[in-house]
Amino acid sequence: MADTQREIERKYESDDSGLPDLTAVAGVATVIDKGVMNLDAVYYDTADERLAAAALTLRRRTGGSDAGWHLKVPVAPGVRDEIREPLSDTVPRTLAGLVRARVREAELAPLVRLRSDRDVRHLVDAEGKLLAEVSVDAVRAERLTEGGGTAQWTEIEVELADGGDPVFLDKVEKRLRKAGVRPSSSSSKLARALQETAPRSAKKKRKASSAAPQDPVTAGDHVLAYVRAQRDAILELDPAVRQDAHDSVHRMRVATRRLRSTFRSFGKVLDRGVTDPIGEELKWLAGELGVDRDREVMTERLATVLGELPRTLISGPIRTRLRTWANARRGGSRRRLIGVLDSKRYLALLDTLDAVIAEPPLLPDTAGKPEKVITKAVRKDFGKVSALVEEAMEAPPGADRDLALHEARKKAKRTRYAAEAATPALGAAARALTKSMKSLTSLLGEHQDSVMVRVTLRELSAVAHAAGESSFTYGVLYGREEQRAAGVEAALPEAWKAIVAEGSVQV
Repeated sequence: MADTQREIERKYESDDSGLPDLTAVAGVATVIDKGVMNLDAVYYDTADERLAAAALTLRRRTGGSDAGWHLKVPVAPGVRDEIREPLSDTVPRTLAGLVRARVREAELAPLVRLRSDRDVRHLVDAEGKLLAEVSVDAVRAERLTEGGGTAQWTEIEVELADGGDPVFLDKVEKRLRKAGVRPSSSSSKLARALQETAPRSAKKKRKASSAAPQDPVTAGDHVLAYVRAQRDAILELDPAVRQDAHDSVHRMRVATRRLRSTFRSFGKVLDRGVTDPIGEELKWLAGELGVDRDREVMTERLATVLGELPRTLISGPIRTRLRTWANARRGGSRRRLIGVLDSKRYLALLDTLDAVIAEPPLLPDTAGKPEKVITKAVRKDFGKVSALVEEAMEAPPGADRDLALHEARKKAKRTRYAAEAATPALGAAARALTKSMKSLTSLLGEHQDSVMVRVTLRELSAVAHAAGESSFTYGVLYGREEQRAAGVEAALPEAWKAIVAEGSVQV
């Protein structure tokens, strides 16, 4: 079973003069010498260094107190999650799975070996509590591939104790800077090793490819920047989804929807003959991600409305029935989702997205002024929303209105995503439209949730009745959901009038 540790650390250049007196750091009572550890780590990557490009590090390390396999995943600047597995001769399946979206069909192989003599100090407070671990590392790096070189350097590493306040690292840095120590120019030992041990030809190629990206100029540039951001979101969320991290499935699903909507909204920029098949694959992925997500949403909603009821209105084992329904498909669902993420179909979709970004199927309209092209696309989407909202408000209450409101919600989401993509080009007007469409989708989402909850309540009521249980409370909840939906329908005309009056549609 993999173990995950949050790592908050900072690295500094060292001129071999050692550490300054760290008892001068506010809060530090004692600096305890923990001796020298000899660490030996082999880092794995693909031949084209895909993990390094994503700031991911996969290593097999011996020595020290945490020997084993480690995968480090960036969380924020200076913050990484380290996922650990016991020592073995090959890359553990769990860690290989967590990087599969990056590696795909390529082979993971030893790339760099780092041997470090780590001189460790513990900074503790007056009560003996560990505040941070400070080490001076003498590093020897060796490239393990043909033509690679060697390098060596010394650095200082300061790692915050578990549960510590990151502000303490600022205090340590202030003391180090006062002593002439400066932050490292490399984000990690591996990054420095890759740079300093690379063959000369690779160094030239790396330097040429490291130029800062150009600001968007054309309509195509703006749309592709948004497409790239959503592709990156899918890749970055993949490990979190595999680990069942909170809200990760929902966020990946949103990224797939944003991509699909962008391809449809900007069909005059990117050739839909190319992007429509990709959109169908994105729809498939969103559907797979949503199998359990929709049930989670319904479960949360039902638990909330049930909790609002007075106890006198609750009859029968309704809470037990709800738990049974919620857990009915949970068994095996994680394995099913991991199977989707390991499938050739999913990995092929990622390859296709990469190809669209590398060689975009741009149409002639991309050569025009971006403001004109993008504005036209966003206005077209808003026009569809407007027509659907008007249709829904004119329809009599019932299934037809429910369907029209649901369609309006989907188009409002699409318009919101188009406005998000347009914001760098159109500025405040696009931001205002994004905000308006977010508000509208929230309102219409409340209505759609009520529709779906009522469907679920009818199903649960039928099962309870067949089992000889009271169905009274299901009826009470159904009535409340009807009132909730009616409230949304009553509020919609004024909400829509306000959106139009704001003028945010005039992008």
